[in-house]
Amino acid sequence: MSFTLAIVGRPNVGKSTLFNRLVGKKLALVDDTPGVTRDLREGEARLGDLRFTAIDSAGLEDVADDSLQGRMRRLTERAVEMADICLFVIDARAGITATDRVFADILRRKNAHVILAANKAEGRAGDAGVIEAWELGLGEPVRLSAEHGEGMDELYHILRPHADAFAERARADAPEVDVDVSGDEDEAAAPQPTAARPLQIAVIGRPNAGKSTLINKIIGEDRLLTGPEAGITRDAISVRADFMGTPVRIFDTAGMRKKAKVTGKLEKLSVADGLRAVRFAEVVVVLLDVGIPFEQQDLRIADFAETEGRAVVVAANKWDLEEDKVGKLKELREAFERLLPQLRGAPMVTVSAATGKGLDRLHAAILKAYEVWNRRVSTARLNQWLGAMTEAHPPPAPAGRRIRLRYMTQVKTRPPAFVVMTNHADLLPDSYSRYLVNGLRADFDLPGTPVRLTFRDQGDKNPYKDQKFHTPSRLRKHTEGKAREDYRKR
Repeated sequence: MSFTLAIVGRPNVGKSTLFNRLVGKKLALVDDTPGVTRDLREGEARLGDLRFTAIDSAGLEDVADDSLQGRMRRLTERAVEMADICLFVIDARAGITATDRVFADILRRKNAHVILAANKAEGRAGDAGVIEAWELGLGEPVRLSAEHGEGMDELYHILRPHADAFAERARADAPEVDVDVSGDEDEAAAPQPTAARPLQIAVIGRPNAGKSTLINKIIGEDRLLTGPEAGITRDAISVRADFMGTPVRIFDTAGMRKKAKVTGKLEKLSVADGLRAVRFAEVVVVLLDVGIPFEQQDLRIADFAETEGRAVVVAANKWDLEEDKVGKLKELREAFERLLPQLRGAPMVTVSAATGKGLDRLHAAILKAYEVWNRRVSTARLNQWLGAMTEAHPPPAPAGRRIRLRYMTQVKTRPPAFVVMTNHADLLPDSYSRYLVNGLRADFDLPGTPVRLTFRDQGDKNPYKDQKFHTPSRLRKHTEGKAREDYRKR
């Protein structure tokens, strides 16, 4: 998905019909009654070769109180701020209304990329409304009929340049992951972050763990809104800074609560935005509240970062409030080893976002995790190690079939990925794979980072597998008979 498109407008102008056409499914309810859509709905949309995320929003109404309509308006305005492009839909048959003018002014202030669409413009009935739309000052209106599919090609040509620009931005911001390496390549140091390519860090955790406060302390200014209330941060915000001499780009994300508690549509968008921030990061800092560490959602967040193949650092915040520091630290380390075995050995540090204590430890842990994430092991060392590991603990022989691990090489870094050539790869149990992964972590100093280990089946290389003659006597008779026959032919 290259960009996000928010479809907004006053009630009953055909937003949901257009949303359904873009996503190719009837995901949103459609009715002539205004206000049927009350929440935000996301869908994977396609228009020609464009792939993007479409957001169907509630109708914008000119209300500012705490009524249902007021809450719907605030929700829609927030969706506009979070979207890359805003598609402002008007009813060409009804013409421009006072409400359209009010919201056109709001959209000009809130979103830099606004496309004006005159819907229900099929036939001559919409001609007057299309001409009136020029007075909104949002450029040339796109003439559409969401119900009949008219004007989709024109909308495509308008979105195409924006899509290219956002795709270029995404390529520039995206971290380089799953980097291919040559099997004969020497071990090399991790690339150093620069101002042009800073180290990208995502800070994730549950609400009110202190993520925004920690980032403010790192960058040395109150750039992000903080407070005692949980959930102040709504979307992923990135800031560039110099973290103790290291150029970094830090993503502050909305707090991620248990799925059952994520009831608000706005919060669902915020969590999705936070997960996207993890995909744009190289190192993920999982921030815990030391008072209530390692709850179920903390574990899910850390596991998600590991699944995405990112380097992980665990930071226990609010350490200044802890009285029994020695006992608490021992408890944290024991819980970490027991609850997150897939991240065994990952750096865990204690910090205080309020006072700034422990930031030096956090900086060192981030650089260590980044260096391990880029670790390269030569093929010669890997095969020496593989021979020792299989000699100490040979692979099992299921159903009498002997499994031979013939060759091993590293194929990727960021995170480290290895391939082992073998026979009967499908018969190798998971327990043996874990044995090798744990050995890689211990012997090549790969603590905490995701390690990908793949077994590739080379088949049985026995040259006599399909021969009919297996015993020496039969083989000798077969060879002599073949020689006599060749002599007679000559």
